[in-house]
Amino acid sequence: MEITVSKADLLKELTATQGVVERKTTIPILSNFLFEAADGELTITATDLDLSLRTSCKATVKKDGACTIPARKLYDYVKLLGDGDVAIKVLENHWVNIRAGRSNTKMVGMARSNFPSVPTFPTSGVVKIPAAAFRMLISKTVFAISNEESRYTLNGALMVLKPESITMVATDGHRLAHIVRDGLAFDITGEVKTLIPRKAMVELLSLLSAPDIEYVEFAKDDATLFFRLGSRLLTSRQLTGQFPNYEAVLPKEHNKSVSVRTSELQSAIQRVAQFADERSGAIKMRFEKNEVRVSSSSTETGESEDSIETDYDGETLSIGFNSQYLVEFLKATESDTVRIEFKDSQSAGQLRPEGIDEYKYRYVVMPMRI
Repeated sequence: MEITVSKADLLKELTATQGVVERKTTIPILSNFLFEAADGELTITATDLDLSLRTSCKATVKKDGACTIPARKLYDYVKLLGDGDVAIKVLENHWVNIRAGRSNTKMVGMARSNFPSVPTFPTSGVVKIPAAAFRMLISKTVFAISNEESRYTLNGALMVLKPESITMVATDGHRLAHIVRDGLAFDITGEVKTLIPRKAMVELLSLLSAPDIEYVEFAKDDATLFFRLGSRLLTSRQLTGQFPNYEAVLPKEHNKSVSVRTSELQSAIQRVAQFADERSGAIKMRFEKNEVRVSSSSTETGESEDSIETDYDGETLSIGFNSQYLVEFLKATESDTVRIEFKDSQSAGQLRPEGIDEYKYRYVVMPMRI
């Protein structure tokens, strides 16, 4: 293989693949990129066996071929090169020569045959999802996915496609984010349910920040999920198992509610949380006539209280919440005000953004004992 590629194009694609490359692995080849050159194009593939990303850019291909190159070392090196073209040539024993301007480097690669094969995109059953809507759904649910590996089916978000809508749900057992985007058109019958792993969600969020992507082409087979974004293809191993019956968790009735300015509530919680118990992050919200008092205390750090003016006119009530759970929702919502709905101090609270018609977003948080 022998190619010349612009440093800017190469770095753009290397940057896109960084989240997929396996850092700590017992399989050395997974720390490498696969480079394949043919027909005026360089294709770069990274995988950790669960997740893979294949991307490409234009290149002057003097000689077709393939090689593998240590991913982190190449990325760090290319970042430091000056602008201009980068020449890459495969030498004997899988060594790779990289030239740029007056810089000349040789890196130790590995055999192409060691690199795992990556699934190819299916030819049928492809659904086109508007990129802006997909990114919005991911950003408003990804933080609620469980990090506990033992809770396998909670390590991803549930996507439900219907002919006219898309729903995404994520929960870690302590809080649940649920969002529905109506008014869309999908070429499907009935509903298609898919569990998308957390790592795939994080990568999709990053890839969807590219401004030129209008649609994500989604498909799946028995074992793999496929997301094609322009010239990039992200594949992910499917999560198996049954996602919890989230509809049973969604509160059916609330007899109390209060509207609060998002920025005021977020700031108050963040200030007060500095003095919350480090392990639990618990804060207390006390709803009184025309105000909400947010407070916390810890024997190690002290105590703190903030109050916010509201339109609340119900009975006085105190509920404990994990401060981090509330802040993550408030950061994700785009509305100026949010409505907090609750029943009593032992029942789950629900938060919803106000004044947004484009989607229906609700966030359910279990209370804490304080």
